[in-house]
Amino acid sequence: MLYQLFYLHHMMPVLNVFRYITFRSIYATLTSLAFALLVGPVLIRALRRLQIGQEVRDDGPQSHLSKQGTPTMGGVLISGSLLFSVFLWADLTNRFVWMVIASLLANGAIGFADDYLKVVRKRSKGLSARQKFSLQVGVALLLSLWFFYSVSGDTRIVVPFFKTLNPALGAFFIPFLILVLVGTANAVNLTDGLDGLAIGPTIVVSLSFVVISYLVGHHVFAAYLKVLEVPGAGELAVVMGAMVGAALGFLWFNTFPAQVFMGDTGSLAIGGAIGMAAIVTRQELLLLIVGGVFVAEALSVILQVSSYKLRKKRIFRMAPIHHHFELGGVSEPKVIVRFWIVSVVLALIALSTFKLR
Repeated sequence: MLYQLFYLHHMMPVLNVFRYITFRSIYATLTSLAFALLVGPVLIRALRRLQIGQEVRDDGPQSHLSKQGTPTMGGVLISGSLLFSVFLWADLTNRFVWMVIASLLANGAIGFADDYLKVVRKRSKGLSARQKFSLQVGVALLLSLWFFYSVSGDTRIVVPFFKTLNPALGAFFIPFLILVLVGTANAVNLTDGLDGLAIGPTIVVSLSFVVISYLVGHHVFAAYLKVLEVPGAGELAVVMGAMVGAALGFLWFNTFPAQVFMGDTGSLAIGGAIGMAAIVTRQELLLLIVGGVFVAEALSVILQVSSYKLRKKRIFRMAPIHHHFELGGVSEPKVIVRFWIVSVVLALIALSTFKLR
């Protein structure tokens, strides 16, 4: 919306500032942060009034039992803040912006349905695993096809640490994109188990993609760094900046001890948006590094389940892995902050790959 003011710059030269992605990314971040801080208390009160509270597993750490009834489905605050900011600051004619928004909303809708059934309808398991997975794959398929045809069937991907290694996946491209989208959404969902644990790495990963989007979408920087240029992808810096602000605003209320949880409504939406941003920028493999905390959480569950099915033995005290450390005696705040530190380190390593190639 505000981006359109650029077209009036010949009347008021000061409006020329709206053409710069860097300027709009900064203010998209601040706008979504302000929106979240203003709306957050109202939403939390409404969730309490509607008695939309978190159900806590009785087989988990005993310290979590006190969290029973904490308002959940706070992910609507994240998505709402992001959308408000994006509609103000982004170029809404950019197809990549709409792809990320569509992924955010579609995955968020799946999470909302799951939360609604669990919390409001009191169906303890919400959507069945088969229902949730089928919906996620269906959404991922549609988004993958949309991206595939928007780039005229270009199936190349970027391999970190290599300048010219951009293999074309051919027939495996669509299944690969589906794996990225579904895997990222579920990885963020599994990470969301402690106060502020998932939203911290979300801020770090989103901030990384502000930089990545700008670099791959900028002709000069892409040529200098010898990365695969994606014309138009720079606009995602505004979207991911809005994600940073929305996540910071949510963290204000989600930090230990949490006043609200994001629920699947938030975790699936965040994962969907990040996964789509990685696809658009052709940095799907780099996401394994920058989102390493999410990857580790998902892998810990896969390894735990596989080990128990094959050997009847568990690798971790409890999965996802953050519970393993909790049950080992590490306090919840310490686990959270240490995971944030690891996320920052991984993000720095990921960004360094643009030069270490």
